[in-house]
This record gives sequence, structure tokens and C-alpha cells, in this order.
Amino acid sequence: MPRRHRSEERENHERWLVSYADFITLLLALFVVMYAASRLNDGQYDQVLTGSFVSAFGAQPDGRDKAVLTPDVILPKRAPKTTPITASTLPTPDDELAVKKARRFVEAQRQQKDQMDIIAREITAVFGSLVEDGQVRVIHSNLGLGVEINASVLFSPGQALLQQDSSRVIEAVAQVLKNDSHAIQVEGHTDNIPIITEKFPSNWELSAVRASSVVRLMIGNGVDATRLTAAGYGENRPVGPNDTEEGRMRNRRVTIMILSSLPDISAGILSGNSSEGSSDTSTGASPDAIPGLSNTVPATLIDT
Repeated sequence: MPRRHRSEERENHERWLVSYADFITLLLALFVVMYAASRLNDGQYDQVLTGSFVSAFGAQPDGRDKAVLTPDVILPKRAPKTTPITASTLPTPDDELAVKKARRFVEAQRQQKDQMDIIAREITAVFGSLVEDGQVRVIHSNLGLGVEINASVLFSPGQALLQQDSSRVIEAVAQVLKNDSHAIQVEGHTDNIPIITEKFPSNWELSAVRASSVVRLMIGNGVDATRLTAAGYGENRPVGPNDTEEGRMRNRRVTIMILSSLPDISAGILSGNSSEGSSDTSTGASPDAIPGLSNTVPATLIDT
């Protein structure tokens, strides 16, 4: 009887899928364990580890042996992390003094702003319609409060003698400022058109004498002379273009600067020389003490 020939088994080319599926399953299990471990905090981790120790050392499920092996015995509680207190971390007297000085300066800054706002409102009321017409501008700056007055309001062209109507306005400004303690600098400015007269050989003289005229009138109306400085800058500090009539008119002006006393306050605070109870921070009117003027175009100064 003839033998049957066994059919040849075909080779399975997809056997690698079994190993691959096992590998993916193990990898998934690894990520699940890692995720679960990341969700445990220190307290939960201690509890799990403690439970493992208790079970390994023969603790009974009813908890009778928990008095023998407690979490505090097996795993002492972790002390909270604290920064050690050293001499370098403790506040020093210098630090406390700096904080005190900074607070004093902030309070002085607030009082300074309130004072300047009050002066600005009073001066705006004095000039009235001139402010609305743009012939007088009240400007806040780092130096303090500036009152910019068009020269045509105060003087005739090429002259430094105050007109009668303008004198009354300056007198009213003096009444506002005479009881204040801030230093005042009166600045004269011109356009770039040269002036050559017997009295005023250049714009320097014209601007300086105009500023001096305002200063003398303010002194005559009660403003302390030690607070005042007259400065002439000629055409060297324009606020508008000199190639138009409108710009030249804007440049011909007198500016009354009520100078901020905060720089002197901060200097006293930082040096520690400021008096504890002193509130008088006024300074002299020397231009070297005025921030921003020492590195600018030199001015012709007329001391009063």
C-alpha cells in the first residue's frame, strides 16, 4: 500500500507579531507604572512602602501587630525643608535704615506731586484765557513745573521792559509762589533772528535781561530773592522750528520753572544726613544744583 506524502507546512512569516505584541504590552505596563508613581506624593509613598514592610515582617491583617511596626518606626517622617538661618540672612541695621529712607522718599514724592498740582491749578486760574489761547502753557517735567509765557504777552518786540498789563499778571503769579519753598528759575528765550542794538548786542543779552525783569518784579511782590535765579539762553533752546513764523513766536518766551526739590531730598536720604523731622527741603537757586542744566548749553546768568 503506497505511503501518503505529508503535505509540506508553509512557513509563517508573521510570527514576529507575537513578540512585537508582547513588547508593546510590556512597554504599556511600564508607562502605566511610571505614571502611577508620579501621582504619589511623599506621604502616599511612605504608606505604600510601610505597608510592604509590615506585610513582609508578618503583620496580621487585623492590625494587631501595628503597634510593633509603625510608620514612624520604619520610616521616620521627613522634616520639612527649611532655609538655615545664618547671619547673612538676618536683616541688618543698614537694611532697615535703607527701607526707612526709601519710605520717607516715597512720602516726600507724593507730597511734592500734590504741591505741584495745587500750584499748577492756581497759576492756570491766574492766566485764564491766555492758557486757552495757547499763549501760556503749564508743563510738568522732571525738573518740576514750568510756566511757559509767550514773550508777546510780557514785552514789546526787541524790548525787555514789562508792559503794564503783563506786570499785573506776574504780580498775581508772585502771590501764588511767595509762600512756597521751592527754588524758582526764570528763563529767557528768543528766536534765531539776530538783534543788534546799542542796548542788546545779541539775543543773549535780550533773553537774560527779560528774565531778570521778571525776577525783579517777583522779588518786589514778596518772593524771597534767595529762591530766584534769572537765566538767558538766547536762541539755543528752541521748542519749535525757527523756519516758520509760528515756530519763532513759540520760541520767543519766558519760562518760570518751579524746581522740584526731590533730587535734594533723595540725596539727603541716601547719605543719611536728612533730619528726621525736617520738612523744609528748599535749596538755593544755583544752576549747578538744577538737574539737567549742568551738561547743556551754557547760560548767561544774572544773580539777583
